[in-house]
Amino acid sequence: MVIKKAVIPAAGLGTRFLPATKAQPKEMLPIIDTPVIQFVVEEAVRAGIEDVLIISGRGKRAINDHFDRSFELERFLEERGDHEMLRQIRNISELVRLFSVRQKEQLGLGDAILYAQPHVNDEPFAVLLGDTIVESDNDIPVTQQLSHLYTRVRAPLVAVEEVPHDKVSRYGIIAGEEVEKGLYRLDRLVEKPTPEKAPTNLAIAGRYVLTPRIFDYLKHTAPGKSGEIQLTDALNAMARQELVYAWRMEGHRYDIGNRLDYLKTSVEFALRRKDLAGPFWEFLEEVLRSKRSYVRTQKPARKRRRVRQ
Repeated sequence: MVIKKAVIPAAGLGTRFLPATKAQPKEMLPIIDTPVIQFVVEEAVRAGIEDVLIISGRGKRAINDHFDRSFELERFLEERGDHEMLRQIRNISELVRLFSVRQKEQLGLGDAILYAQPHVNDEPFAVLLGDTIVESDNDIPVTQQLSHLYTRVRAPLVAVEEVPHDKVSRYGIIAGEEVEKGLYRLDRLVEKPTPEKAPTNLAIAGRYVLTPRIFDYLKHTAPGKSGEIQLTDALNAMARQELVYAWRMEGHRYDIGNRLDYLKTSVEFALRRKDLAGPFWEFLEEVLRSKRSYVRTQKPARKRRRVRQ
């Protein structure tokens, strides 16, 4: 069965990017001139998804507005003769059938996915985190890789990627047995373990294919210390009762969950752009030569010596 429905949780408060996210969803932060969530929706479309449900929250109206028609803007662009930009703007609203539901309280990723139950009915569905860009190393989007695997294993799948051992404490890490190249039978998921206690260096990459059975496990998952219902807890319970797999994806995750990685992603994407790469590279070389920015922020201030009275 080919996966036709996708759920994009996008209800988080984005506190790591305050004050920018005080009135703007973190999923709408731009990578150059494209919001992060647009990359996510475009991946779903390329993977063959026919409709997308966005789990939003208070203050997230800008996400729906972005994918809606803007007749005033379209008319302005048409009158100005900017037909290429007009085509791009219209394409955004025609990407996919888009639905939205609001998570009433910030009760975690697991709770957000529960809101999708009436929408997906009894079908398996993809989950793409709305603040994570994932690109494939080939022509097959990672969500499509999972969808293809699902037709064979008929069980939930979690996309994972290798991360350096000294960085495993940033991620959810899987433990499991490799049953074939890149495919693991999942034993458990460990949230942000220390390098000494991490069972592997395979980190959850923000892409899943889940079956409707996950809703039963989520409903019986107790909130954690933060008061939130965690998807990883439900998947752990599921893995104790039935088969769950992890797939070492053929791709790369761009984690924009913190300021530094967001800046790295913006720089990398800028250097890919034909209209920006040349002058932007020259600017970077100039900065590196002069070290102006680095010196201003890194040079320690000279401390005054206290004089004893």
